[in-house]
Amino acid sequence: MTPVGQDPKPSRHILCVGAAVLDTLFRVRTMPTGQGKVLPYDMLQIAEGMASSAAFAIVRLGGNASLWGAVGDDMAGERIVAELSESGIDTRGLRRVVDARSAVSTILVDDAGERLIVPFYDQRLHQTTNPVTARDVDTFDAVLVDVRWPELALRTLLAAREAGIPAILDGDVAPDGVIEMLAPAASHIIFSQPAAERLSGTEDQGSIVQLLQDRFPYAFVSVTLGDRGCVWFDSNSASIRHLEAPRIKAIDTLAAGDIFHGTFALMLSEGIPIEDMMRASSMAAAIKCQRFGGRIGSPDREELHSALLDWDARAVDIASRHSTVA
Repeated sequence: MTPVGQDPKPSRHILCVGAAVLDTLFRVRTMPTGQGKVLPYDMLQIAEGMASSAAFAIVRLGGNASLWGAVGDDMAGERIVAELSESGIDTRGLRRVVDARSAVSTILVDDAGERLIVPFYDQRLHQTTNPVTARDVDTFDAVLVDVRWPELALRTLLAAREAGIPAILDGDVAPDGVIEMLAPAASHIIFSQPAAERLSGTEDQGSIVQLLQDRFPYAFVSVTLGDRGCVWFDSNSASIRHLEAPRIKAIDTLAAGDIFHGTFALMLSEGIPIEDMMRASSMAAAIKCQRFGGRIGSPDREELHSALLDWDARAVDIASRHSTVA
């Protein structure tokens, strides 16, 4: 198995499917609570989005990443494709849709690192979805999909399962029925806390994972909990494992989950043991949170390895199958 701190030879190639967005980030002292004028003290425009930021994290860590998604035939679309390509992502799978507008977001980031996101997605971007077969994905070492283009995500997950490669779902908040449609096709699911709580109907860490594992028994199930770390179901011991988050001062949490997912996908394809995989993903997200600028805070391999050497946290059992709600 490849140690987390060493580049694998050859580099793994991950397919990321979903969002490609032009974000405008504004830094503000405090988050606004009502109407009025907000005066930011810093700003940045950057091409990112869940799948795009995950792909960037993979490239930063020494892997190869291809991105499937859609942008409009507008200036924003040209910029998105150009920026992501310059970042080392293979964007040949980004479709340019005639008469559609590219996805854009306005994001406020306060001094506590929290953010307010106002996204716009043109429904015309995803009106046509091409078939995806096992042959289309069998050259990749894993696929990672988000929830922004459900039809393409589902076809890609199913093709990956047929091809015998990991089919990873970024289980974030989505319109009703989307996660329920995608999750049964995934081999690995990383839920965000809000999505996990909505699906499970509980806020209890152990019960959340157990209920979701029971609902999707053929997948690896994990939930990210922000500054409370992450939890997952360990099938070997039939127990719920919890890993605390690195203690940091957050500057910008935007794209932290995406960096977690990209790191997870790459480490999974490299055969890294599960706890080391979760530690690496958590630390990569934590490093990102200490830098303003969305995805650009993602660490490289050497920085991640160094940070892991200085972090002695290990996962602990918080519940077993016999002590949680079934």
